[in-house]
Amino acid sequence: MATFHNWRTYAVPFSAVVADTTDWDAATPCTEWTARDVVEHVVMTQRDFLAQHGLLPAGPAGIAPDGERPDLLWKNHESLVAALLSDAAVAGREFDGYFGPSTIGATIVEFYGVDLLTHRWDLAVSQGLDPLLTGEDLDAIDAAMDSFGEQAYAPGLFARPVGVPDSADRRAVVLARTGRRA
Repeated sequence: MATFHNWRTYAVPFSAVVADTTDWDAATPCTEWTARDVVEHVVMTQRDFLAQHGLLPAGPAGIAPDGERPDLLWKNHESLVAALLSDAAVAGREFDGYFGPSTIGATIVEFYGVDLLTHRWDLAVSQGLDPLLTGEDLDAIDAAMDSFGEQAYAPGLFARPVGVPDSADRRAVVLARTGRRA
């Protein structure tokens, strides 16, 4: 159940920002992405991963992106992931991943959970909200970027790091590692 709890640690705050989103067409810090695009990206990349492991049908079957209701898309998807991770056999299933041997649960939490943290920030910024990244959130992003190494900057993952002034706060420094300017 630790995997389920760890997933909820990332999913619940992301869900809160999704629920507070009112302008789905707002620009985000992710170049050329709207708030709607961020939610659809998060859902579809996680679904693709789960489909690759035979846990979902390939493609958008079941909870296809609804252009009018990204909040419902996320809510349905998050419920599905939570149900999968509550099954110890699913969460503990081993496989060889991009970053070495892993489990379904560890990958959902350690890779896709960090994706939720960074995209929570993107979505909140698009709405003029404070994403409230905690010290633990920043620790998780920092540790993930350390463990991903140069692979973090492969196409489709994170943008290259951006510079920050020496006076930058910790949030700005950590987010800069993911190509974001705080």
